[in-house]
Amino acid sequence: MERLQKILAQAGVASRRKCEEMILAGKVQLNGETVTELGTKADPAVDEITVNGKRIGIEKKLYIVFNKPKGVITSASDPKGRKIVTDYLKGVNERVFPVGRLDYDTEGLLLLTNDGDFAYLLTHPKHHVPKTYLATVKGVPHGSDLDKLKKGVMLEDGMTAPAEVDYYDISADDKESTIRITIHEGRNRQVRRMFESINHPVQRLKRISFGELHLGNMKRGLYRHLTAAEIEDLKRSAKKADKQGRK
Repeated sequence: MERLQKILAQAGVASRRKCEEMILAGKVQLNGETVTELGTKADPAVDEITVNGKRIGIEKKLYIVFNKPKGVITSASDPKGRKIVTDYLKGVNERVFPVGRLDYDTEGLLLLTNDGDFAYLLTHPKHHVPKTYLATVKGVPHGSDLDKLKKGVMLEDGMTAPAEVDYYDISADDKESTIRITIHEGRNRQVRRMFESINHPVQRLKRISFGELHLGNMKRGLYRHLTAAEIEDLKRSAKKADKQGRK
């Protein structure tokens, strides 16, 4: 017997937190009865579990890395009819969801899975899995400006954690520069807001790594399945960050 939200997450319905929200909203039924208590347990091999009347099945676990192009929505659907990440997953029949998000205008490494526990482990705030970006910004930030990012800057939703920052490239005319930045949080549009705070707005943004996983030379718009070793490395990265955060 396992908690209902864990069963739903393992079945690829959504992340565990989202599944908890579904239960509280009365969208989940157990043997024909609507369940709204998070402590409810069930046996997926015996009990009938449905979400909005649709029975769930136990799917094969998928772990995908995708090089998201700019101008693609990190969502299951878009009312405006814009391209979404799953439009690029040809040959993937199982329903997968993004692990975290990348903005519409941001490109690069995006993880997708149908393993809610895996997604929860990598996105929970206490784990602080490092994520590295190449941020092409207007002008060339002075070293003292980068030092501010390294120490943490005050945004409207609070002080950021210290970041790892260094110069990656500078244009010949000094009109723009590319900065490599590693953050340990996952706030909305965080990297863009951090550079705005030092008056060097981001013009292009690309995520190149998530934990120990690197994008490498994968072409834009393509995907591949993670290896067993890569999956374990990501799990270890999350657990390691959790231990360091508790010190």
